Amino acid sequence: MTQPPPPPPNQPPPGGGFGPPQDQPPQQPPAPQQPGFGAPQPPPQPPAQQPQPGYGYPQAPPPPQGAPQTPPPPQAPPGQQGYGHPGQPQNPYGQQPGGYGQPQPDTYAQQPNPYGQQPNPYGQQPGYGYQQPTVPLHAQPGGPTGGGRKINAQLAIIIAAVVAVALIIGGGVWYASSSGDDGKDDTASSSGGTGGGGDEKGGTGGTSSKGDEKVPADTAASVLFQVPQPEIKVDTSYTVNGSWLTDKVYAKSGIAEVVGYDPAKGTKLWTVKLPGPVCQASRHATEDGLTAIAYEPAMPTKEKPTAGCSQIAAIDLAAGTKLWTKTAKSGDRLITWDNVTVSAGTVAAGSTSGGGAWDLKSGKSLWAPKPTDTCYDAGYGGGEKLVAVRKCGSYGARQLHIQTIDPVSGKVISEYKMAQGIEYASIVSTEPLVVAAEVGEVEGALGISDAFAIDNKTGKLRSRISVDPEQFTARCDGITRIEYCFSLVVGNDRLYLPTVEREVTGENYSRTNSIVAFDLATGKQTGQRADAGDGYSFTPLRMDGGNVLAYKRPPYDKGGQVVTIDGGSFKETKLLEMPAVETVRDVETSFLPDSHELLYHDGRFFMSQVYASDYGSSSDEKEYLAIGFGAK
Repeated sequence: MTQPPPPPPNQPPPGGGFGPPQDQPPQQPPAPQQPGFGAPQPPPQPPAQQPQPGYGYPQAPPPPQGAPQTPPPPQAPPGQQGYGHPGQPQNPYGQQPGGYGQPQPDTYAQQPNPYGQQPNPYGQQPGYGYQQPTVPLHAQPGGPTGGGRKINAQLAIIIAAVVAVALIIGGGVWYASSSGDDGKDDTASSSGGTGGGGDEKGGTGGTSSKGDEKVPADTAASVLFQVPQPEIKVDTSYTVNGSWLTDKVYAKSGIAEVVGYDPAKGTKLWTVKLPGPVCQASRHATEDGLTAIAYEPAMPTKEKPTAGCSQIAAIDLAAGTKLWTKTAKSGDRLITWDNVTVSAGTVAAGSTSGGGAWDLKSGKSLWAPKPTDTCYDAGYGGGEKLVAVRKCGSYGARQLHIQTIDPVSGKVISEYKMAQGIEYASIVSTEPLVVAAEVGEVEGALGISDAFAIDNKTGKLRSRISVDPEQFTARCDGITRIEYCFSLVVGNDRLYLPTVEREVTGENYSRTNSIVAFDLATGKQTGQRADAGDGYSFTPLRMDGGNVLAYKRPPYDKGGQVVTIDGGSFKETKLLEMPAVETVRDVETSFLPDSHELLYHDGRFFMSQVYASDYGSSSDEKEYLAIGFGAK
């Protein structure tokens, strides 16, 4: 297995300030490593007849013999643990009343893992030298089946006892407070976006709201098209953040460009050329297809590997045009932006020099960093509302102010002050407002150990939910990207989390997990649980009305699935199933749901990279920037 490269050198250092305290230089998340694939060894099967690719299409490599082997226990991605947090403060709850550790009701998911496995067996990132097999277009489902070892009766008894104890001692604390207003998500499908709004009910129920996504007549998917990785001219790794999906276009950031494709055929509809690489992208787009990116003003060279992420631009996804480009200065230096988002007609970007905002359509400046500020806006969460993460104090004695602000004037509507010492926070959702943070240094946590539900109107804490990495899988990067969380979504006034994987007792040696719900008004689990099924692993993607849209990573002999989970009954309905052909499945499983961009809309499912590199690759290897699947 090739080793991952160092963090991408084209990421800019933080810009100078007007006087606000400066962070230590933020760390760019490392490029993904090669994924392990936890599959048992099936019995020998005769080779299945594979569909032949069309004329001129790259040939698929010969399939490996047998099913993939069970990998060694995975490790968390390098550079993701701890995030440089200081130790646990005296009062980690900030404004919360009461103590921590009050028991919760019995739950299905808050259990220690009795098998001693790591929380995320797919947690290794794909290496840059990984060879993604060429996928035959319109490949049909199919594949071998196989068995595995059995779990004996004594072990089953031990497991049952451990689970029973876990259910008894599962801890938590809850606080009740006011709730926010219902809201309508006005964003299009974009990379990693979450839904918002919903009912305020507590207990075990929930709003069963029909979503916009309809079940296709045939849920069996074929490969629509693939986007090859762009040519790498300098020996470096580029960020290619940003993908958006509407009824008429699938848009994806490449190196120094954003390209729009016909979502059914893959033909290029338009290309927005840029002078340098895309370095940040909004995870939101408006209903009429407007979004924003940040990019460098020049291409990297060996002598100058980065030109700084200083340019903010608005993109019209429908027309395929760049509306405007803006910059801001700190003294006589251009500010290098760490993040960018869109909310209610406003583009907002944050940095260690402070935040700036512009009108989405005209590019008119709405606010800029002030030289007299003693605090600074490190970043913003967008979508239904605009929320700032404002940093005050020096490193190690930091206090974060979570501010809901007016998207036009920048006026603070409400504010919640987190406990001193919490260095980084991520915005999971702006309506209802949910903030993730790693409080102290929690072993196994990837930027999140707790989720804070905050009242948007009053700024008061509604509840705090423990996201124990031994029980749940979620990842956030609040160091610079603020709005960069995977594997958790918010809607129906609930937080939806996937559990860690567990072994399935039965004939086959396999693993699975579940999605569970927490009530944001109480902080308690609602009792709702959806099980992924034997060999599958759940990742929630976004809300679809009152339903949870989720991806099911497949076992070794099947294709993955996109499903919708009813917000009230938690009944699962399949929307799409990817082909089980081995070459297709190998490409699908190389796009990990906790580190890549996954979008679903109207019977189409797209998976794409966030980095592009030629590290470890050779001229005969075929690597992809994105792949699309669609219902027949």
